[in-house]
Amino acid sequence: VNRYVPWFNYNQYSTPVYVVGPDQPTRQVIDSDDGFLTTGGTHHWNQVPIPANAQPAGGTDKHLVIWQPSTDTMWEFWLFEWSNGTPRAAHGARIPNVSTSPGALPRPYGATASGLPMVAGMMMIDELRSGSIDHALALAVPEPRAAVFSAPATRTDGFANRASAPPEGAHFQLDPSLDLDSLGLTPFTRMVAEAAQKYGIIVRDKSGSVSFYGEDPVNHSGNPYGSVLGPSDPGALRDFPWNRLRLLKMDLS
Repeated sequence: VNRYVPWFNYNQYSTPVYVVGPDQPTRQVIDSDDGFLTTGGTHHWNQVPIPANAQPAGGTDKHLVIWQPSTDTMWEFWLFEWSNGTPRAAHGARIPNVSTSPGALPRPYGATASGLPMVAGMMMIDELRSGSIDHALALAVPEPRAAVFSAPATRTDGFANRASAPPEGAHFQLDPSLDLDSLGLTPFTRMVAEAAQKYGIIVRDKSGSVSFYGEDPVNHSGNPYGSVLGPSDPGALRDFPWNRLRLLKMDLS
């Protein structure tokens, strides 16, 4: 945190979620990398009910998620783009039965380095408006450990060889004995701290800062984060009690 700065990714390097109905027309998303996800298979994209105006998040990762509640299916994409009216992406997955999914994708599927779905651990706009985040939080760190990962992660792109570097999938918890009322946190940081204390934080990916994720508002009108974040600096999170995080027992692979 001291070296790389804490951050809250919501208007870049996060993910917009497009919720579509049962009548949304489908399109074949082309696998621009090796064609693998264009073919049939449980986690392959196949026909995707993707709106013609769907746009990925800002930043070089260009993540995008489509969720169709009527079929209980979610699709996620990395490096998504439109090419002459045809949707293309370099990697990702189709997640069937998403409401009962175990929350991790088998290798090599998924749009994250750890195999944890994009939406898992992301703070949704409706949650932030309600004042309560009722799930664990996803975190990206600049130097995840090389060669090993911890469940629920199914793989890693870690590179740091220090034993002190956190593996992807590592589960942190904010000390439950910590009195949050005594810290004078901003409302946003207080929400984050309550979720970290009750549900924990899971390392999901590698990034250039110590980053939490908020739903990208590209498909919302205006900027819904103005009222959520208030006068606080979303990039700072410096008042979050980082020094009171504890690492829970890991299941390393």
